[in-house]
Amino acid sequence: MTGAMLSVQGIRKRYGGVVALRDVSLDFPTGTLTAIVGDNGAGKSTLLKIISGAEQPDAGSVILRGEPRRFRSPEDARAAGIETVYQDLALADNLDAAQNLFMGREMTLGWGAFTFLRSRRMRRNTADIIRRLNIKIPSVRIPVEHFSGGQRQGVAIARAMNWGHEVIIMDEPTAALGIAETARVEDLIGTLRERRLTIVVVSHNLDQVFRLADRIAVMRRGQLIELLEADRTDAQQLVSLITGLAGSREA
Repeated sequence: MTGAMLSVQGIRKRYGGVVALRDVSLDFPTGTLTAIVGDNGAGKSTLLKIISGAEQPDAGSVILRGEPRRFRSPEDARAAGIETVYQDLALADNLDAAQNLFMGREMTLGWGAFTFLRSRRMRRNTADIIRRLNIKIPSVRIPVEHFSGGQRQGVAIARAMNWGHEVIIMDEPTAALGIAETARVEDLIGTLRERRLTIVVVSHNLDQVFRLADRIAVMRRGQLIELLEADRTDAQQLVSLITGLAGSREA
């Protein structure tokens, strides 16, 4: 661990009378995978939305490369090098893999009324990215609605990998996938780790958490309860912390 690429400090978020996050502070060291776990309503997804610019905190800071940042939209976060793979994947079903990979960042040629999409180059670049990441899809020209769940997940991760220069966030990356497709996605996450990206994963799959994570952040009722080294804890301890059966740092 070589220092924090990303940090959150004193994050608070309230929705009406519901407190979603209470003074959450957490570092995400460069080149590590941090898993965030907790029961439903623990605040995991809200924290991811704030980091990715989809929500604004009521108080606190998101710090990237030591600099406090205010992401007012997901576009702001993406421009800073933070990419998010959402649970619903945010793919356009009627578009092919290349169109999804470059959606909002299309390659063009020309200027003004004489601007043309460089479709062939986008498809060629997409095929190169897919091949480097060892993602198996039928074709970069086929609409992703015809892909399996694991293939769609692969396209979403490839998009994040292509544009996420600093941090990649994943919300339940293998939810609803079968055993074989889950294994392929986990292999792909392992490829991202080899590239020394800072990865944040929310997962309810504790077996997966132990397979992938360096560190495990446990949240409950909007608070960070514990930060654990994955190789120094076990499932029983983790479940006890998630459910509140173990002692915690709560005041």
